[in-house]
Amino acid sequence: MRLDHVQVSCPPGGEDVARAFYRDALGMTEVEKPELLKPRGGCWFRSGAAEIHIGVEQAFVPAMKAHPALAVDDLDALAAKLEGLGFPVTWDNETIPGRRRFHTADGHGNRIEIV
Repeated sequence: MRLDHVQVSCPPGGEDVARAFYRDALGMTEVEKPELLKPRGGCWFRSGAAEIHIGVEQAFVPAMKAHPALAVDDLDALAAKLEGLGFPVTWDNETIPGRRRFHTADGHGNRIEIV
């Protein structure tokens, strides 16, 4: 078994805000959605084996606890980039022994962990 993708949500019309975070800040590649799913809105992103789908929810509420965790090669560089772009970076290197990580939030407030 392997994880295929993780879905987080955005409000209607929130795709450009999602692109600013997942594509522009994280450097993920936007993947074209299948034709039958395009009318639902949202957008999909991929980097390596990680795939995140952004779905549209009419009654959107950001995920404050549930979150995807993305592993990157240069944690410090990504933290600096995100901070420079105005995204929050909260380090947590004590909770899980031996694991450096931080939490951030996409442009809609969804929690994202970076390890």
